[in-house]
Amino acid sequence: MEIDKAIRESGDQRLKTKFNNAIYVIQRALALYSIEEVAFSFNGGKDSTVLLHLLRAGYFLHKGEQSYSNGGLTNFPVRTIYFESSSAFTEINSFTYDIASLYGLQLDIIRTDFKSGLEALLKAKPIRAIFLGVRIGDPTAVGQEQFSPSSPGWPPFMRVNPILDWSYRDVWAFILTCKVQYCSLYDQGYTSIGSIHDTVPNALLCISDSSSSKEKFKPAYLLSDGRLERAGRVKKISPSVHGRSPTVANGMDIVDSQKHGMRTASVIAVGDEILSGTVEDQLGPSLCKKLHSIGWSVTQTAVVQNDVDSVAEEVERRKSANNMVFIYGGVGPLHSDVTSAGVAKAFGVRLAPDEEFEEYLRNFIGDHCTGDRNEMAQLPEGITELFHHEQLPVPLIKCQNVIILAATNITELDKEWTCLLELLGSSDSLALMEPFTSKILTTNLPDVEVAQPLSKLCLEFPDLHIGKIFLDFWVVQSNIFISLSNCGLCKFKGVIANQGKRFLLLVSKARAKHELILQ
Repeated sequence: MEIDKAIRESGDQRLKTKFNNAIYVIQRALALYSIEEVAFSFNGGKDSTVLLHLLRAGYFLHKGEQSYSNGGLTNFPVRTIYFESSSAFTEINSFTYDIASLYGLQLDIIRTDFKSGLEALLKAKPIRAIFLGVRIGDPTAVGQEQFSPSSPGWPPFMRVNPILDWSYRDVWAFILTCKVQYCSLYDQGYTSIGSIHDTVPNALLCISDSSSSKEKFKPAYLLSDGRLERAGRVKKISPSVHGRSPTVANGMDIVDSQKHGMRTASVIAVGDEILSGTVEDQLGPSLCKKLHSIGWSVTQTAVVQNDVDSVAEEVERRKSANNMVFIYGGVGPLHSDVTSAGVAKAFGVRLAPDEEFEEYLRNFIGDHCTGDRNEMAQLPEGITELFHHEQLPVPLIKCQNVIILAATNITELDKEWTCLLELLGSSDSLALMEPFTSKILTTNLPDVEVAQPLSKLCLEFPDLHIGKIFLDFWVVQSNIFISLSNCGLCKFKGVIANQGKRFLLLVSKARAKHELILQ
């Protein structure tokens, strides 16, 4: 068959291994189930396109080449399920029907929702197993194996995932090596295709052309870092959460900060040596300053033990309460390096080998990263993105809204932070907020004398955060943020000049003989 022949003649050893493993899964499924008991879910995307041709090759090899004198299959006997949606791209629909005609696919077209349509189909047909084009990194891939029973609440069937361990690079290597047709949207800069409501071309493939007002994009297979394939999926903004508004507050809570467009982060250090006082943590304060410099508020810093459960509990608490969580320490090949395992447990997923990360590690530390000593290449399954930068020996690791930093000193942190901003600064993940301009108000009044006027301020402005020593003014467009230099941010609403004058007046009226000086 042409697919098998193209792979055998390829010089890509990795692709050959992936192909052989996928074919083994397919042949195993065809040995367990009759052809009437299996189906294939096709959606017109790149992954299911790859799976279609793997199934054709697998079925051909399963039956034996001698049965086909023409060297290929004119009719594909595996039942194909297509969920047609009004929100699908017209190019996807057209490609699907063209492919069905070309390869003689037996299409079962379902126009209801996925679950209801599947229930009806399984009642009408003797289907016991469905081939799916799911890959590690897909939202639905968490916890799945190559053979996984359907989830509770769904009709019973076996999910067969031949390309579960394939990467973005593997998918395009197969498509280009085998020269198979794919949807034209991928030539227009789309790298991951959902509905017309949540999919745009990947901005990382945009071509700068000052002579044209229309944006142009490179094809999907030129995306250098496959972990960014979903960058073209539009993130939907969740509805605003209306929380309580306390009568007297001393700082802005997380709900308020999100409501006002402020980004929050937590910083977690992993290390028994910090807790014992043997080592002084320098990375935490530095990271807080870096986050503040891009307009982010750090809600909490924490130091936890080198223990999987301790890491998991802290990450689980912080990941849902902040836009981003930064964690460092406990990363490496030692038994005490438990950060990745703790992050995985916090998200309820397992650690699984990541071949792309292993390649980077092998280039960095040689063949020591193989076999049983390959613990560093195990990352949280299905939620991990790798962000590679030419200035870094290995990629940065992002697990949903948790970033695992490998830095062990300030110099390394500075480098990783610079690379992070270059890689994520233009995205929603680490959006650069309006920078703060800091001014210092000083007074020689003792605490007991300023306590009453400051309490009045807290009553009038519930989101005002006041501590000791210094007062900082951060001006953001028409808003003023006020806090102590050792506390979090809080927000003054209104016009800058009016609010600034009013604050000075309230404090100076308490003791006319003392004066606040704006430096």
